[in-house]
Amino acid sequence: MTSKGPVENGHVQDPLAFEAMLADLSSKFVNLPPAEVDREIEEALHRVCELVGIDFGVLWQWSTNDPDVITPTHVYPAQEVLQPAQPLHQEQFPWVVGETLAGRVVALSSLEDLPAKAAVDRESALQSGIKSNLSLPLAVGGEPPVGVLAFNTLRLEREWPNELVKRLQLVAQVFASALARKRYDLSLRGSEARREAGADLAGIGFYEVDFRERRVFLDDRILAIWGIPPEREDGLGAVEFWMEHLHPDDRAHVLEMREQLHSGRRNPLAVEYRFLHPTTGERWIQHQACVATCDASGNAIQSYGAICDITERRRAEEALRQSLAEIEQLKDRLQAESDYLKAEINLAQAHGEVTGQSKVIQMVLHQVEQVAPTDSTVLVHGETGTGKELVAQAIHRLSPRRQHVMVKINCAALPSGLIESELFGREKGAFTGALTRQIGRFEVADHSTLFLDEVGELPFEVQAKLLRVLETGEFERLGSPRTIKVDVRLIAATNRDLTDAVGQGRFREDLFYRLNVFPIRVPPLRERTEDIPLLVWTFLEEFSSRMGKKIIQVPRKTMDVLQRHAWPGNVRQLRNVIEHGAIITTGETLKIPAFDEATTPAAVPMTLAEAEREFIVRALERTGWRIKGPKGAAAELGLNPGTLYGRMKKLGIQSRRQTEDKS
Repeated sequence: MTSKGPVENGHVQDPLAFEAMLADLSSKFVNLPPAEVDREIEEALHRVCELVGIDFGVLWQWSTNDPDVITPTHVYPAQEVLQPAQPLHQEQFPWVVGETLAGRVVALSSLEDLPAKAAVDRESALQSGIKSNLSLPLAVGGEPPVGVLAFNTLRLEREWPNELVKRLQLVAQVFASALARKRYDLSLRGSEARREAGADLAGIGFYEVDFRERRVFLDDRILAIWGIPPEREDGLGAVEFWMEHLHPDDRAHVLEMREQLHSGRRNPLAVEYRFLHPTTGERWIQHQACVATCDASGNAIQSYGAICDITERRRAEEALRQSLAEIEQLKDRLQAESDYLKAEINLAQAHGEVTGQSKVIQMVLHQVEQVAPTDSTVLVHGETGTGKELVAQAIHRLSPRRQHVMVKINCAALPSGLIESELFGREKGAFTGALTRQIGRFEVADHSTLFLDEVGELPFEVQAKLLRVLETGEFERLGSPRTIKVDVRLIAATNRDLTDAVGQGRFREDLFYRLNVFPIRVPPLRERTEDIPLLVWTFLEEFSSRMGKKIIQVPRKTMDVLQRHAWPGNVRQLRNVIEHGAIITTGETLKIPAFDEATTPAAVPMTLAEAEREFIVRALERTGWRIKGPKGAAAELGLNPGTLYGRMKKLGIQSRRQTEDKS
């Protein structure tokens, strides 16, 4: 009478024998070296198939190169298997592969158990001669399956009872755990190999210190970096050698940081220091360390560290530092020379803008030098033609904003309806005729200087918006709700008495005080007659060069008349007179018909008002009493028509039309 096997007709007849086999397999695979995993799986698979009565057992693993290919790595072939198992593509058994990838067990007592959608699997199984199949996913810890453990019968169909499936699943778990450990070990070994290669490439040396065992491990790179001789390569001797060869200037600091690391006060440690190599001399070392374990008091038990020779890097840094220091010194010298030259040039240019040597004009230039370096608002006031714009240019040239162009706008030259859009800009469609988007002068002048000439002509409604910009630096374009912030230094100029305008309600008092932070009065030419000769020669030099003439003489009598004249149009009028004279002069001596011998000093009116009245009347007579236009009296005198009308009214000069109306 023969004894029954543990499994008969698919049912476990002797559970104890099966459990004993599982216990034996589990004990063998515990702490199994990775190199022995494949051999033990082959033996275990053979043992399980013999015990259970399986014709063909295969452990499949998905290929790392092609996720659609599953490769047989461990096979138990029966005598009926004539050919070794070949790699399979997922498309050969798509349904079975899909089920196992989802972590589900496939148990087929016959091919008739396959669902209708597994027609491809049925055809592949028929071609392979498979009668029954049990496919168990190989997965660990909830991770996706890395393979499949498949049991097949090739001769007869068989049942797969639940108790047998559960026991074979335990076998699959043992195999899966062993394969996972093997893969992890291979990955770790690869990482270690890459780390070693990287350390070799970077020249990094590693060490380990065990304070309880008084043991020190140093790798070959550290021995080479520190130049430790063979007789001192033992742990403690190497540490003593290292301490002896620390640079004297760095030793105390390095040992103090080392003590802080070991006592738990500094973790991790990173330090760079000099080391006296016994053969190559002074070297720079980069040293990093950390405490891995410590006792209850916080003192180190084990520590790890890495060092690297950074001598070449430090030498390169030092060379670069020296080069930068030399460059900085040269830069400072060049900058000092440049600043000096710029100061000289700018001062000459600024003072050249406003020509003159009189005390009153020198006072103006002194005020310019005082206010230019600041961002304070400046109000330049004076009669028409005195050079207020030149003063503004001088302030800008001497200011920190000189690298940007000074933006200018004449408030009297624009209609009141357009001045706001010119100053603050507009969006397309902001008002009738606004066909395009326009950036205002304040935006253009951002980080620069904005010069508002004839600021007293600003419409009252625009003054409020200007005040806001001065106080906050913010405004909105016409037709836009978006607030724009700018950094603009404002210089304003006027030939009107703004205090009178404030009293008459035509100019905002708060805006006046905001503009009048630093007032500069430009004196009229009649208060600086000693500057007239210098101005005359300056203008002559300019016009002669432009016209290709050589005018080198001015009659003394002519110069005296020029100095005695009242010049209601100030410097602008003088310039126009000299330009007119340069045009009609044919020789080297300047001729000015308006100041001929008939206009002798004795003939000059006794009062300034009479002189101004006579000069205006003469200009009106020469122009046929035409005031406006390029050939009008205002253009000849260098005045705005409005200014000339005001002077005529003040001096009691009636136009020809007024005279005719009275008659």
